[in-house]
Amino acid sequence: MENPIDAPPSDHAEPSEVEPALEAALPGEPDETSDAPRRTGAGFAAAPALLVTQGKHRFYTLVLPSDLLAATCTVEARLDNPIDGFQRLLDKKRAREIADYIDSGFGSVPSAIILSAQPRAQLAFDRKSGELTFRKDPRSFLIIDGQHRVYGFNMAAKSVKVPVVVYNRLTRSQECQLFMDINTKQRPVPPELLLDIRRLSESETEAEALLHNVFDLFSNDEKSVLSGLLSPSERRKGKISRVTFNAALKSIDGAFVDASAQDVYQVLNAYLRACLNGLRYHGVEANIANPALFKALILLFANVAERVSDRYGGRYTTQNFEDILGPFFRKLKKNELPKPATGHLALYENYRKTLSSGFSLKQWLFA
Repeated sequence: MENPIDAPPSDHAEPSEVEPALEAALPGEPDETSDAPRRTGAGFAAAPALLVTQGKHRFYTLVLPSDLLAATCTVEARLDNPIDGFQRLLDKKRAREIADYIDSGFGSVPSAIILSAQPRAQLAFDRKSGELTFRKDPRSFLIIDGQHRVYGFNMAAKSVKVPVVVYNRLTRSQECQLFMDINTKQRPVPPELLLDIRRLSESETEAEALLHNVFDLFSNDEKSVLSGLLSPSERRKGKISRVTFNAALKSIDGAFVDASAQDVYQVLNAYLRACLNGLRYHGVEANIANPALFKALILLFANVAERVSDRYGGRYTTQNFEDILGPFFRKLKKNELPKPATGHLALYENYRKTLSSGFSLKQWLFA
């Protein structure tokens, strides 16, 4: 399942200072704090809050129940029906996944929802009580970040407490700038790291576990042809990442039905060593770490392995792979390893044709 947790704002902002009772507004900002008693009544809600200053900006941090949050938020302040607005502007499948995640009993979504208070919220902060009050109005708050979480929480059978950050009295341009800052300055978790986390969380499928174990054998075994060429947790130039490796092997997963990780490693290691020797013939052995070339060579494995099986009775040794691959690599030109600006599928199709060209029954029978 796609990770439902939207990332919080980037930590590029200046260090913050918590001010539970700010005496005066910052320059250019009106002061919504007050010594007057907080607003009460069925039409208003109140929650304990902290006033935080970051650089030139202020916001409130508080916790709200998910049903109250959903009842007071919209993704477009001008829509007549905020719920319909949600349905038009969000991915319902993702929101449903969040709801199911919460209802499973294990769901925890700690990142804060970012809101901008609208004038109709009548937002007020009581310095004495430390409470933030606002109207229970469907358009009190505009969601800057976290609309899928808000709608997903509302779809869930369970009500949860949600961390919230509220900005007040932002102009429309400031709201847009805040949205852009949140969505452009944060850095997503690398997919390579997520694969490692899936193992630590014991949530791998059987197929994912096999790929993980094969990669680790290639990474750690001293006889591995890819020793020193793999990067398990991040993408690095000149290295094969775990994501690239997995994507390549998934394209031929039908060739390894019921095989152990050790068996897959032994056969592929022999094959890739023969490939490396073929690349060395052209003086481009370092290109094996090129993602497009690596994927294309892995795709070619089934074509080559089938010939090795027929000719040598399934003895998948480096020498037997080289007997098939030697003529193939000699036919290729250096600039085809890989061919510039060519995707792995186009490379594979070219390699497949090259492998087949000149093949004869006599050559197969009397090799």
